[in-house]
Amino acid sequence: MQPNKHFLVFLFVLLCGNATLSAQEDQITPLPIKAVKDTIQAPILTTNIFDKTKAIDTVDVDTVPKKQPLLLDKIKYKAKDYVKMSQKENKIYLHDEAEIYYQDTELKAGVIVMDYVKNEVYAGRMKDSLGNYSQVPFFKQGDNEVRPDSIRFNFDTQKALIWNSRTEQQAGLGQLGSDAMKVYAQVTKKENDSVYFLREGKLTTSKDTVDPDYYIRVRKAKFVPKKKIIAGFSNMYIVDVPTPVALPFAYFPLTQGRAPGLLFPTFGNDPNRGYFIQNGGYYLPISDYVDLSVTGDYYTNGSYGFIGQSVYTQRYKFKGNIRISYENLIQSQKGFDDYSRSSNYNIRISHTQDTKASPNSRFSASVNLGSSQYYTNSLNQVNRNNSQTNTFASSISYSKTFPEYPSVNASLTLSHTQNSRTQTINMSLPTFQASMERIYPFVKRDEVKKGIFENINFQYDVNAQNSITTTEEDFFTSKMFDEAKIGARHRLPIATNFKVAKYFSVSLSGTYEDIWTLETIRRQYDAVEEAVVTDTIPGFDRFNRYSLGTSIGTTLYGTWNFGEDKKIQALRHVMRPSISYSYAPSFEQFYDTYIDGDGDEVQYTPFQTSLYGTPSLSKGSSVSFSLQNTLEAKVRDKDSTATEPKKISILSNLTLSASYNFEADSLKLSPVSLSGATEIIKNVPINFAATFDPYAIDNSGRRINTLNLNNGGGLARLTSARLNTGFSLNSEMLQKGGAKKKDDKNRQQNTDYGSNPFELEGAQTGDRHFGKEGESDNEEIPLYNNKLPWDARFTYVATYNNSNRQGEITNHSLMFSGNIQLSPKWEVGFNSGYDLKNKGFADTRFAFKRELGSFKMSFDWTPFGRYERWYFFIGISSSILSDLKWENRSQPYRNR
Repeated sequence: MQPNKHFLVFLFVLLCGNATLSAQEDQITPLPIKAVKDTIQAPILTTNIFDKTKAIDTVDVDTVPKKQPLLLDKIKYKAKDYVKMSQKENKIYLHDEAEIYYQDTELKAGVIVMDYVKNEVYAGRMKDSLGNYSQVPFFKQGDNEVRPDSIRFNFDTQKALIWNSRTEQQAGLGQLGSDAMKVYAQVTKKENDSVYFLREGKLTTSKDTVDPDYYIRVRKAKFVPKKKIIAGFSNMYIVDVPTPVALPFAYFPLTQGRAPGLLFPTFGNDPNRGYFIQNGGYYLPISDYVDLSVTGDYYTNGSYGFIGQSVYTQRYKFKGNIRISYENLIQSQKGFDDYSRSSNYNIRISHTQDTKASPNSRFSASVNLGSSQYYTNSLNQVNRNNSQTNTFASSISYSKTFPEYPSVNASLTLSHTQNSRTQTINMSLPTFQASMERIYPFVKRDEVKKGIFENINFQYDVNAQNSITTTEEDFFTSKMFDEAKIGARHRLPIATNFKVAKYFSVSLSGTYEDIWTLETIRRQYDAVEEAVVTDTIPGFDRFNRYSLGTSIGTTLYGTWNFGEDKKIQALRHVMRPSISYSYAPSFEQFYDTYIDGDGDEVQYTPFQTSLYGTPSLSKGSSVSFSLQNTLEAKVRDKDSTATEPKKISILSNLTLSASYNFEADSLKLSPVSLSGATEIIKNVPINFAATFDPYAIDNSGRRINTLNLNNGGGLARLTSARLNTGFSLNSEMLQKGGAKKKDDKNRQQNTDYGSNPFELEGAQTGDRHFGKEGESDNEEIPLYNNKLPWDARFTYVATYNNSNRQGEITNHSLMFSGNIQLSPKWEVGFNSGYDLKNKGFADTRFAFKRELGSFKMSFDWTPFGRYERWYFFIGISSSILSDLKWENRSQPYRNR
């Protein structure tokens, strides 16, 4: 224990007294003093101190505060080599792995000298005979840690002088690694627990704490741990070489979590709009659950734009974001022939609800609407990657489940689709849907359902909507409601199924629909105008329709065994034929007539504008046939230790279907459809489809009621076909052992980058780790002498059209993309395609990425085509200093 100075004096006197008494123990002689009886008598207590009615002495307690001791706690210390106390110097010396603990202060060093009079400690490194230093001091007070070369600290004032200090501050979201700010200073003065003054400091986020590849030199600064650094003149050094990047004063926020602050913009020049700044603004955390960022763009010719974005979240309840963008773009200058002015906007909303928040109800939203040319005309770099978006879609829905039997699911949805090419907009404001669970009326809920009656079941569902079709020009105006349609459909399906002769499955079904509408039409011939006039009649009206159907099917198995000594031991063929019949009557009662100009009677239905179709005027009676096939093979496994043969799918699906309409006047046979899928080549799925027409065509290309076989042709004409396949390759497949030896971590890394090698560039791009960490030195040597990781993906599509004997290949293209890791820090990605029909390349892009220690560099290049451009970026990887960057880009393709 380290005593204070008063206690040491007392201890010294006590030790000297004990020594003196011990030396004179044999010379003690009693003094001749006679004891006298004390004549002072204690006063008699006449007051009952427990009697609360009696007055108590009211002398005030001394209010002068007692002086607190200089040291408020005990000091603990130890050392590996020795602990030496010098009473002459009032110091204690600790040598080799010395440690001192006082309250929340911890000090470790090679050498520590403690002055117990001044209550100060001096700590430094150890120096060996060769002049090498070791055991650098470690100073910790609370959560703040410093690693200096030497330190002087006073326990009373809590002040300190620190030489060559090194500390690390987590900033931003508090993530480790690249988001840690390292602070170096030649001399640091600790004023109190929260304020430090630095002289000749260095700030960096480099992982190399000894020789950083870059740093910001500050001459003088005020350092508040976990909050901020306020510095005077500061400039950036790269590899100890000063750069012209300098500021007369600087502010570095170190607040963990979210903190308000400026968002540094990007500068540039556009030949038609002048100099500009982009994505500059302000970030504001409104609360623990909501934040707001507002960024803007400005061009010297008057063009401007802004983006407001808010992200909100509440754990176990919901999360989402709102993004509103607007751009006012001016082309050229007033007075010039190419002067133009346009405005674009875009609104994006996303909201998801946690399933734990409310098990029986859910609200979600996904909104993407705006100007059709927003992404293609936008000059903001963050919007460039969406320049090929052709469709905007939105949906806002609320759904609720009523779990009591029979349970009901209900939902209310607002939806929107927008085609950026045709500028047409389709909306449903809103759509209401409700469905009741399937009910078996002739059996209890928990009983087994067998037989035709026990399996009888029915459901009920309703769908109602207000459908609007408009154009972008009329959007947000009263004209958008001119073509609105409102209707509802009630549907009641009834079905049952049972077995016949043990192997045949039979199903019976029927559907009843009741259609409601709020408007109908009336047609009549106007003799004056000599034209048919269609009037819209508002008001409620309805019609119904129903249909019946039945089907029968079975499963057939066939196996061919070739012997266990054969490479192909067996083939297994599974067929699932089915025949179905459907019937729908005619609903002539829902039709009306008018007399045209020729005096002929023309039928029409007043429900022509119904959202859910019209009642059928003709009877429907048709039979359909379908045959599904699968083909598998059992082959001998190459692994001699395997006890079972390997199963290989030759045809995972081969379906043939056709139908025959009994009520049709002609062309009763429908075209025959053939579709299939196979993966006979490992990891190469192949999908194909074809359509065959049994009828012939005339010279104009119309189908005629003559079988193609009777017209001098084959059994059926091939009218269309489609083939698509795709496969992936990577360097590990070519190594010994192939895909079996692939490392999971590396495969995940390749998949991550390969899924989208063209993310937003620059500061918008997330940090990406280059190279492969944790590789074993004992890896199996690949077939090639050098290891150059790469991966590639290919997709081939071909379509054929022969409906009019044209024999035309309408689409014939090959798409490919991939990545090449030239070195652990160099990576190249590409994405392109070639149109084999039109002899041209699709949108081709290259992405080059390079890790430069604390920096990241990227180059995105589209060498040709409509979206020809390039973009270069280099900046600091850490989010703390992400504004220290330089980027440059080509001008938009439309300005060339």
